[in-house]
Amino acid sequence: MDNGSVSNQIISKRSSVKPKRIDQAIVEIVSDSGEGAQKCGQSLGAISAQMGNGVWTVEIIPAEIQPPARSREGASGIRVRIGSKKVTNMGNHADLVVALNEQVIYGRLRQNAYHKGTIMLIDDRWGTHEVEAIRHQYATALKEFRALGIEVHEIPMEPECLKILPDTRKGKNMWVLGMLSYIFDRDLGKAEEQIRSIFKKKSKAVVDLNIQLLHAGYVWAVDNFPLHYTIPAMEVSAEQVVMNGNQALSLGVMAAGIELCSMYPITPATSVSHHLAENIQKVGGIVHQAEDEIAAIGFAIGASYAGKTPVTVTSGPGLALKTEFLGLAVMAEIPLVIIDVQRGGPSTGLPTKVEQSDLLAAIYGEAGDAPKIVLAASTIEECFHFVILARKLAEAFRTPVILLSDANLATGVQPFPRPKIDTDWIAPPNDQSPWQEGIKPFDWDPQTGLSKRPIPGQKEGMYTVTGLAHGPHGRVAYEPEINQNSAESRSRKIAAFQKTLKPPVIHGDPEGDLLLIGWGSTLGAIEEAVDKGRALGLKVSSLHLRFLFPIVPGLVEIFSRFKKVITVEINYSDTPGDPMITQENRRYAQLAWYLRAKTQCDIDCFSNVYGQPMNPGKVLEMIKKEIANHKSSHVTS
Repeated sequence: MDNGSVSNQIISKRSSVKPKRIDQAIVEIVSDSGEGAQKCGQSLGAISAQMGNGVWTVEIIPAEIQPPARSREGASGIRVRIGSKKVTNMGNHADLVVALNEQVIYGRLRQNAYHKGTIMLIDDRWGTHEVEAIRHQYATALKEFRALGIEVHEIPMEPECLKILPDTRKGKNMWVLGMLSYIFDRDLGKAEEQIRSIFKKKSKAVVDLNIQLLHAGYVWAVDNFPLHYTIPAMEVSAEQVVMNGNQALSLGVMAAGIELCSMYPITPATSVSHHLAENIQKVGGIVHQAEDEIAAIGFAIGASYAGKTPVTVTSGPGLALKTEFLGLAVMAEIPLVIIDVQRGGPSTGLPTKVEQSDLLAAIYGEAGDAPKIVLAASTIEECFHFVILARKLAEAFRTPVILLSDANLATGVQPFPRPKIDTDWIAPPNDQSPWQEGIKPFDWDPQTGLSKRPIPGQKEGMYTVTGLAHGPHGRVAYEPEINQNSAESRSRKIAAFQKTLKPPVIHGDPEGDLLLIGWGSTLGAIEEAVDKGRALGLKVSSLHLRFLFPIVPGLVEIFSRFKKVITVEINYSDTPGDPMITQENRRYAQLAWYLRAKTQCDIDCFSNVYGQPMNPGKVLEMIKKEIANHKSSHVTS
């Protein structure tokens, strides 16, 4: 009997209980590392997106590659938010969590992932474990969870999976996917196709075994579980694609016509190169894995000098190692795209956690004056399109362009409209017509600072390139006027680019009590919190910055229309009133610090370094508090 017949029989056997309609669900699957929780959640998200739901996923990744089993710090898994409307962030507390052991739940409780009423489906194998200490830990944990108001259901995952395969560590995740497919009324046929896609490089026997596990989990839920929900699809007018941010960056590289990615593996950026390595040869490109971060950017600069604008992909520690070569690219005016998928720092910091850690490093990280373009993607869709933009800007302005992403975008999965391929995205062929006599290789326009770029191999286009101070001919020059003029020209072309930018669009009213400013992946959480605040009658709005250097125009005028302006960021800032913190020594979050310097406006900040994506509930709490404090001080005065 084929799997299609089996699935039809299963569907016909479904409980007579009509699914309860809900607008959204936040689901977590948490386990020890290596048990496939992330693959289960990614599959649930992909199935839901294919069914027309809004989806956002956040991976829960331990800092260690293989932490000890049943450790509270070693929780590995995923959060999946599924909605009947567009979903832009991870949400607040989970509605349902599937736990493969009780210890991993403690780590999530410390991160405030659950609340009173969260439904927990936990593998009951530990209650009858041969080790008495483990049985005691399990019983104690369940008692504590129930005391917190968590609705605990013990599920016989182990014995059910043992009916199909001898080692449940590899395969239990697909049984869980089947169970969740029934609970949330997911299309079983799409779930089967997802399994075929996941295991496409495996044998038919492996694929069939995993589909059997899917069916078994589904049937068990039909026969035994009382919860059954349905989440209506969104109304969409265009065909959707589903991917995570790193996949979007990779596809953006290929869509931009970039033929070389030179990088050294680093979490959480590495999967960009994995995806590129599997696909870029199909479009005539290559991935070069260098021996270290310095070699990676050096290789990229050499390729760019030869006429092929490349990309190098890294994270914060790698960006630190690339700074000297970045300065060379600025000085020699060599186009280059640098993608920085940010993580927690400093040093190795939180390698698997999110942080907006590198804004100031990206803008100011080099020795001397080294202006360059810095932009930040705010959505997974922007991860795709901003690579194309970065390549164009790098070539147009003969400069490095740093594109900031982060771990939240890197692993988050979201549907967005399928891009319509445009030939204008692709890098044009190099101009190999003879170099015009009399034009210097750095013939800076006095108004814009721009100059035409010669390409080696172009007749009469040979020129000297150096990291030393140089004049228009490229030759080393230490004369005061020449060095001053070259610095002015490199700055002026960034100012010329700034003249093309428009003021940012305000989300909400153009004036009010409070304006929130964000950048990067905090977009969805900020706007959801602002919308909820406005629904409560609060006069709050927000704006989100994509172009960070040069800064967009019009900010001072916008800020003047609000009583208070606060940045919302995932990086460190001091909290007023904390021990030793005064107005003079208080450290602000990175965007707040930068905007205070650029605009001379009194800008406050709301930030943290919990290593978690921004939570819309926490932002809403801050909004209420700030507006209440302002009104209270106004009444008092």
